[in-house]
Amino acid sequence: MHLRRAKDLVDRSYAQPLDVAALARHAHVSPSHFSRRFKEAFGETPYQYVLTRRVERAQELLRNTDLAVTDICLEVGFQSLGSFSTAFSRVAGTSPTAYRAAWRGYAPQIPGCWAAQWTRPRTAGTEKR
Repeated sequence: MHLRRAKDLVDRSYAQPLDVAALARHAHVSPSHFSRRFKEAFGETPYQYVLTRRVERAQELLRNTDLAVTDICLEVGFQSLGSFSTAFSRVAGTSPTAYRAAWRGYAPQIPGCWAAQWTRPRTAGTEKR
């Protein structure tokens, strides 16, 4: 199965419109089979993974740029500020504005790979057992 290939597509193209059907086509399996296998392999649904990846990128932009929250919302692939704020709060546990305020003047410039390793949000119930 080509689950890793589909996951890599999300990592590369998280800001593009992605849905389970497109990811399943990329993995050469049916959408239902893809969703089940993806969750078994990676501990979260494909949809949750896309949202988490978008929020991770938004967190980096909030920490390291002065872009407006609305601009960040669009940059990471959300269509509306409301859906972005809801998803961000659900994944990160705080609003985008509060997240930026908490990090303002606090976070040093560090490599993105290191930041992703230590700041990746964990949604309740998605921990591996």
